Amino acid sequence: MVSNYRIEQLSPKDFDKWDHYAQQHAQFTIYHLTEWQQIIGETFNHSSCYIIAFNCSGQVKGILPMINLSSTLFGNHMLSLPYFNYGGALSDCEEVRELLIDKAIEWSKTYKVKHLQLRDTLPVSNKLLTLNKHKVNMVLSLPKTNEQLQKIFSSKLKSQIKRATKEEVQVEFGHLDLLDDFYRVFCEKMRDLGTPVYSKLFFENMLNAFPKASLITVIYWQGKPVSAGFVFFYNRKFEVPWAATLSKANHISVNMLLYWKMIERAIDYNCLQFDFGRCTVDSGTFRFKKQWGAIPKQCYWYNWAEGSKGAPDLSPANPRFNLAIKVWKKLPLLITNRLGPVIVKNLP
Repeated sequence: MVSNYRIEQLSPKDFDKWDHYAQQHAQFTIYHLTEWQQIIGETFNHSSCYIIAFNCSGQVKGILPMINLSSTLFGNHMLSLPYFNYGGALSDCEEVRELLIDKAIEWSKTYKVKHLQLRDTLPVSNKLLTLNKHKVNMVLSLPKTNEQLQKIFSSKLKSQIKRATKEEVQVEFGHLDLLDDFYRVFCEKMRDLGTPVYSKLFFENMLNAFPKASLITVIYWQGKPVSAGFVFFYNRKFEVPWAATLSKANHISVNMLLYWKMIERAIDYNCLQFDFGRCTVDSGTFRFKKQWGAIPKQCYWYNWAEGSKGAPDLSPANPRFNLAIKVWKKLPLLITNRLGPVIVKNLP
């Protein structure tokens, strides 16, 4: 059957068309914009494979951003999109969506990719894909004022928020000016979790690419940064991809104050949703986010793997990594900060 659509790789001359289409789509996220080709390319040296669908009149009818992660250690992967919670195809109809996915699988075979993953927010009917529903995004619907929001909080939550304020902490919002302090907290927390850390260049590139849609929050205690969050806001959503609090400040509930201040800022920006990020249902992180009133939104992560092989499990929950995680937690920050970016660039 002859298709009414032309499916091809995105060329620079169509960047503006791509971004305009993405921003007008109901399922738009900031991760669908073309800037990520440059951000991920410059930071990690990964190539991009962006697929665009045109109709017979040359109008854009669908897009699918993909990044190719290829390494000797972890294999060759194609993802939409790595490092983040969102991605997948945007299209006008199911037919175009299927054509985009079929092309993604075709390219994966051509480039000898062993694993393709689409991080979607909607179900997909393609029979070549397998579905993983182990993750959810926790999303809080926001009222118009902070006063309205406080009315739904439990007395326990309110007291935890107030606990940090008794310690005379300072809360700062900024951009590149707070990057060093954010990164200092983030690096130490990731080391303590046994997780390799991203390079500071990654965050710097994102802040530069989206100066009006990104924000850093840092809380200082006794003159030093102890809690920090990195934020994107777009499409009236305030999303926190990364937040970290040092263990030594846990007893004063500074992490509660961090989230409260970010939620306040989201309301000030007239956002309708506060996205706490992804987690596993019934985990400690899930319960932490749920106490704020956040509702789980299902993540539809679809996988295609070469031959009959299943999708590889490269998550920290894989028992194969238990020893490595234990060792990593004991390493000095000087070492983890050097080695982390080398390792994590190849982890989806």
